[in-house]
Amino acid sequence: MRRTPTRRLFAAALLVASVLAPVATTPATAIPAPPSHRHGTQDCPRDEGLGPELTARLDKAIEDVRTQAGIPGVVAGVWMPGKGCYVRAFGVADKVTGKPMTTYGAVRIGSETKTFTVTALLQLVDAGRVGLDDPISRYIDGVPNGDNITLRHLAEMRSGLFPYTSDPDFVHALLSDPYRAFTPHEVLAYGYRHDNTFAPGTQFEYSNTNLVLLGLVIEKVTGQRLADVIDRRVLRPAGLRETLFPTGAEFPEPHPRGYTDQTLSGEVADSTDWNPSWGWAAGAMISDLHDLRRWAKIVATGELLSPQSQAERLRTLPTGFPGTSYGLGIFDANGWIGHNGSIPGYETVTVYLPSQKATMVLMLNTDISAGGQEPSTLVARAVTAIVTPENVYDGSVQPR
Repeated sequence: MRRTPTRRLFAAALLVASVLAPVATTPATAIPAPPSHRHGTQDCPRDEGLGPELTARLDKAIEDVRTQAGIPGVVAGVWMPGKGCYVRAFGVADKVTGKPMTTYGAVRIGSETKTFTVTALLQLVDAGRVGLDDPISRYIDGVPNGDNITLRHLAEMRSGLFPYTSDPDFVHALLSDPYRAFTPHEVLAYGYRHDNTFAPGTQFEYSNTNLVLLGLVIEKVTGQRLADVIDRRVLRPAGLRETLFPTGAEFPEPHPRGYTDQTLSGEVADSTDWNPSWGWAAGAMISDLHDLRRWAKIVATGELLSPQSQAERLRTLPTGFPGTSYGLGIFDANGWIGHNGSIPGYETVTVYLPSQKATMVLMLNTDISAGGQEPSTLVARAVTAIVTPENVYDGSVQPR
C-alpha cells in the first residue's frame, strides 16, 4: 500500500535509528576539492587523518549504510582535536549524469535553520529588546492562546500550537506546486485552523509553527527582514561566507541534485529547485561543509551569546523519546549538541560533542526514509558508533 506524504514527512516525530547490517562493498575513497576551490582540502589535510584503520572502518560503515538505505550521495566530516579528522564524499551528486558527490558545494539545510533563528532571538534577549518569558501576543496578534504562550515555549517546542506542516490542505497545496512561494502568515493560517494540542509548557511537540512565529517576532522588534537580521547579526560575525537565507528558490552552484518521494503520487522526484519559502525561519537556509563545521562549535559553545543566554539555550528538557532532549532550538542527542535538517531532497546533521570537542557534519542529497528511519540518522549512528562509541548519536527531532 502506498503511504501518503502527509504524516511521513511533516508530522512531528522523534526517530531512533539502528545500524543497518553491513554488506560487502568496496570502501569509498576521499574526493578532494579542486585546487581552485575556496576551501580545498583545508577541512582535513591529508596528514591529519584518523589513521588507516579507523578511516577504513568509517569508509565501509558509511558506504554500507548508503548502499542499503539507497542514499544517492553522502558527505561526512568528523573532526576530533588531538586525534585527527575525516572528510569523505560517497556516491553521486546527480543520478542522471552519475556526477560524483564531492566534499564542496552547498545543500539545503532544512531545520538547521532553527539554530540560526533562535541565535538571533537570543541576541535580542541579550540586548534587552525581548524576554524569553514574554507572551507571543505582545508581538504578534491572532495566535491561539497567545497570552499564555511565551517565546520560550516556542523555542523549546512546548507551545501546543498545531504544526502547520501536519495540515492536509497545506501538504496538498505544497506538493501540488512545490515551486510556489508561501508567506509566513499563509503557512501559519493552516496551523491556526486546528485547536492547540496541549497546554503551554506541558509537553514536547516538534512544530515549525513555533519558529515561524519567532521569525516574525525578530522582524517586528528589529524592523528588518529576518534574512537581513540573520546575515548581519549571525552569519557575518560567525564568518559563515557560504551560508545564506534565500528569498526564493535560488541555490548557489555547485550543489548536488536532491531527491525526494514526498510527492502526491509517491514517486521519487528531483526536488533541487523546489521553493523552500514554506519553511522560512524554520527551514529555508543553505550552507556547506566548511561553514557547518564552524557553526557546530559556535552553537554549542555560545560564541555569539552571553553566558546567561547560552545556559538558557542548553537547558534541555525531555522529549519523550530516549536519548534526545531539546532546549531552545537545539537538541542533545546522547551528548552531541546541535540540530539536524530535513527538507524534500536533502538531509543534514551538524553537531558538537563538548566532552571531546568533536564535530560531526553530514550532508545527504535525499530525505527518503529507509525502514522508517531518516537516512541522515542512520549515517550519524554508524559514524558515531565508531568514533565515539560512548556517545552514539541515536535520535532526531525532524518532522516526518
